Amino acid sequence: MVRVPLGGRRVPGFVVGTGEAPRPGLRPLLGRRGDLPVFGRHLLEVMRWAALHYVAPLSVVLGKGAPPNLPRASPAVPLAPVPVPGASPLPEVSEAAAAGRHLGARYLLGAGPWEEPLAALVGPVLAAGRSALAVVASVAEARHLATRWGQVFGERVVPAGSEGSGAGVTAAWRAATRPGRLVVGTRETCFWPVADLALACVVEEGRRGMKDRATPTTHARDVLWRRSAVEKFPLVLCGPVPTTEALHRAPPVIRAEGRLWGLVEIADRSQEAPGGGFIGERARRALQVIAGAGGRAFILADRRVPSLRCVNCRSLRLCPNCGSRPEGGSSCPRCGTGLGSCPRCGGRRFEPLGAAVGRLVAEAGGFLGRDLVGEGGRGCRVTVGTERDLADLGRVDLSVVVDADGLMRAPHYRAVEDGLRLLARVAAAAGRGGGRRMVVQTADPGHPALEALRRADPLPLLAAEAAVRAEAGFPPYGEIIVVEAADVPEGGDAALRSAVEGRAEVHGPAERRGRQRWLLQGRDLGGPRVMLRRLVQDWRDAGAQVRIDADPIDL
Repeated sequence: MVRVPLGGRRVPGFVVGTGEAPRPGLRPLLGRRGDLPVFGRHLLEVMRWAALHYVAPLSVVLGKGAPPNLPRASPAVPLAPVPVPGASPLPEVSEAAAAGRHLGARYLLGAGPWEEPLAALVGPVLAAGRSALAVVASVAEARHLATRWGQVFGERVVPAGSEGSGAGVTAAWRAATRPGRLVVGTRETCFWPVADLALACVVEEGRRGMKDRATPTTHARDVLWRRSAVEKFPLVLCGPVPTTEALHRAPPVIRAEGRLWGLVEIADRSQEAPGGGFIGERARRALQVIAGAGGRAFILADRRVPSLRCVNCRSLRLCPNCGSRPEGGSSCPRCGTGLGSCPRCGGRRFEPLGAAVGRLVAEAGGFLGRDLVGEGGRGCRVTVGTERDLADLGRVDLSVVVDADGLMRAPHYRAVEDGLRLLARVAAAAGRGGGRRMVVQTADPGHPALEALRRADPLPLLAAEAAVRAEAGFPPYGEIIVVEAADVPEGGDAALRSAVEGRAEVHGPAERRGRQRWLLQGRDLGGPRVMLRRLVQDWRDAGAQVRIDADPIDL
């Protein structure tokens, strides 16, 4: 990192190469910023790939690997010997990483908890004086793992949560530049210059927290996959439900022993009388038994899907013409077709999918006792929460999903895979054995995802999902880029279509929250990515605000 004179200002910059002869008119650098480099030759290659793939300026990507404050050097501290925490779940990976050999990627299929298996996996690497990186989806999970692993590996563990102060994050970044460390953090750490990085682990790579929402929309899994290939270290992905993108790259899948998660009970609500509340009779009885025995339970609330269902038969309301999911009204907002009554039962009353946390707390408190039920973090015996509460939940005896249909019917092509992934996490929270189980309420008990959940085997469903995506040209069998912009220069749509030169299908523009939105789709968007970088920079120079979402999660 350096200081550069630019038009009377002093601006930060990065040196990415040396050796060229001086050119007339160039001014010398003002000085170096900090004592440590923020990338090496191999990491720079990965960052150049990321800048192209995510259609972002290289300087922005380089900044993702830099600390908030100046990277100052500090004296090395002697490290204590590394204890042997147990047998590695992937002994060939641990051995290869410790010896500096490249094995490519592996997928460890399991539902966790991951503290002990991953500690045994990285132990031999740390014992050899080399470093490892573990990336998780949330700050709470990073903090939890760092605390647990700190009890085993001591000062070798580097907590790298992104919520800390600039000084704290910089101190963690600086510690990661010394070998023999286990860096534990969120997606930001995938660009850190970890010294002698010999092994990287990504826990539950399909979680939304693994992808940055701001430009550049980097994904930790893909960045570390590329980095593993360039820097020649093994990569381990682990989780209960792999992404189709991960399986498409055909890594060896190693299944954990036994069932991936515990018993699952499917509660069909399609035949229940209307007006029965959000929690059905079977789930009520299960909650009463657990609460009466002094156990713990978790009720999942989810309101991410703006869809409606029939009050009588609980079937999803769909447009009879185009199949879209209208949020309300008497006609389809997409094609204008009249919606009418429910085609299954003739009912004319509809209700939104899902239920807010507060409403579920009130309903469950009514039949369990209000002192036993509360939101996440309050320490109640029965916790009502959303996906974010799972990180701090711990083990429960019973988990209840009030509305599985909302998860499976989300309006995007990853809905089934994402829904199964969340359901598997909720099932894993209840553990296995000892009468623990999960109750899933649905009006569609024959849904393939629920069958995969009941069998605790996601792979056949994912294979079927892959076939559907391949036919439609969706990722990973095709590529998608979303362009969102405000204050686009005149003629922007024509310029965008000209830039891709027929090498991608261009859909749009559509208006969304005062911004224009295009969707680019094709088998290979490598060429359009290059042209987009130039066009987007022209738009920004003209005053436009532009966001590029490469490999979008939601369309």
